[in-house]
Amino acid sequence: MRYVDLSWPIRPSPPDTPPPLRTEISFSGHAEGAQLIETMFGVGPELLRDGEGWATEEFTRFGTHNSTHVDAPWHYNSTIRGEPAQKIDELPLEWFHSDGVVLDFTHKEDDDPVTSGEMQAELERVGHDLKELDIVLVHTGRDEFADAPDYMIKGPGVSAEATHWLFDRGVRVMGIDAWGWDAPLHLQAQRAQESGDAGVFWEAHQADLPYSQIERLVNLAELPSTGFQVACFPLRIVGASGAPARVVGMVP
Repeated sequence: MRYVDLSWPIRPSPPDTPPPLRTEISFSGHAEGAQLIETMFGVGPELLRDGEGWATEEFTRFGTHNSTHVDAPWHYNSTIRGEPAQKIDELPLEWFHSDGVVLDFTHKEDDDPVTSGEMQAELERVGHDLKELDIVLVHTGRDEFADAPDYMIKGPGVSAEATHWLFDRGVRVMGIDAWGWDAPLHLQAQRAQESGDAGVFWEAHQADLPYSQIERLVNLAELPSTGFQVACFPLRIVGASGAPARVVGMVP
């Protein structure tokens, strides 16, 4: 089995990252750990191997959507199809370990959302018949820009119509190697303001569907189109709208 890490590394953000998107981590080394052990338990450094205590880290700022993460329906709306939307800890585990398929849309321009027809044509090209609980991964190549300041505004996005098409075929988890599943939000915002219509901004998120997205994937180019499995279990954060996940592709 070959394992492909599809998760972006979690590390402190560059200084110019906007506060809502920042990740900040405090690192404590072995010397600090030794001091803490002496304070808590009266065990001095002379009683520790090499005079060292434990190393620890603390997230001082880390949003549940700041890394490679899984969205729960609660992220999209408080109700889905007339029922209370599920939070991340309420979703069935079987959603998050299943057969995967990678659909190649690296040719798509930014703000050119993938349609259901394009989904169907790509599935036919790679020879994959969708079945219930398949995990569909949209390869845009935008993980190349994951460290760039304009990462947030890159990517074609996936249309609400294509999202419905996947859901109707039993797909409950779908992911993308861009900042978000929708087209860039600043462009969706412009269209929403010009049209005055609800449902234009954040259209695929607010499609009234009880499904999960994986956002900010990486390394989809290292996977075959089909014939592999995906594990993408989110952290069990009670009441949360999403959670970080270590997403892994498993290729026989």
